[in-house]
Amino acid sequence: MGSRIVDLRMKEVINIRDGSRLGFINDVEIDVECGRVVAVIVPGRCRFFFFSTGEDYVIPWHAIKKIGEDIILVDFECKGNPRPRRERRGWF
Repeated sequence: MGSRIVDLRMKEVINIRDGSRLGFINDVEIDVECGRVVAVIVPGRCRFFFFSTGEDYVIPWHAIKKIGEDIILVDFECKGNPRPRRERRGWF
């Protein structure tokens, strides 16, 4: 049984390397040629309330270890991985 991409947004992403809470998924990258999700995107850490650093964590699909009812466990090296936030295109 599959899941919908919209359902992923409701789950918190936890990094099993250090137990840190990365946040919630706000976008996905899809390989349109084969129809697969290749990465999930989590906004960078917030510094002041709702203002983020302007960088996103791009977590490759293979780094996702478990998708549970409420959380997603990933094995992800955070150092040097944030990338500048791009302009949102689309509905998600």
